[in-house]
Amino acid sequence: MTPYKIILADDHVMFRQGIRNIIEKLENIQVSGEAGNGLELMDILKTSVPDLIILDIAMPELRGLEALQEVKKRYPQVKVVILTMYGNKEFVRQAVSGGADGFILKEDPISELIKAIQAVKLCNQYFSSTLSETFLSFARGEEEPEVLTNREKEVLQCLALGQNIKKISDTLFISVPTVRRHRYNILQKLGLSSMTELIKYALSKGYIE
Repeated sequence: MTPYKIILADDHVMFRQGIRNIIEKLENIQVSGEAGNGLELMDILKTSVPDLIILDIAMPELRGLEALQEVKKRYPQVKVVILTMYGNKEFVRQAVSGGADGFILKEDPISELIKAIQAVKLCNQYFSSTLSETFLSFARGEEEPEVLTNREKEVLQCLALGQNIKKISDTLFISVPTVRRHRYNILQKLGLSSMTELIKYALSKGYIE
């Protein structure tokens, strides 16, 4: 019987080795390749197309979510399970909209990874049981939960318009440290890492034109 082939894409070598050891104990399942970043993954796929890719989000060169989109565009038959330490709503949203077949967390027990592989192998989706019900509701296509408070939305809008911290403080009549705290919380909640990503998010949500 032809083995079910899996590629591991994660920038931590020791982590990949640990996952490989676990996977290769499963019956008729084989790790056919490893990649340390998104670009390496795409290079491997040119010569070896697996059944499943287990993909980290935070990788250099080509981020996991960007690699996900490329994989689904070029190799739509390949299943992808996101395995990450970041379980916030925005990452779940991006993964689901990008076509991910599963989403599990690195803090989950090994049993979650095995369940995910088995589910996806049977053409089912699998989401970590430790994700909140609101995230899972969103993943199922139900109403998207509110993430930001009203004040955070106001700060987000000001940031996206290019206002500096002092200007936002004056505009919203809040202290500079409070603005900084709101900015940090916004980036954390949305899973964003730069002002460019924040502006794109604000545009997509209609906070700015």
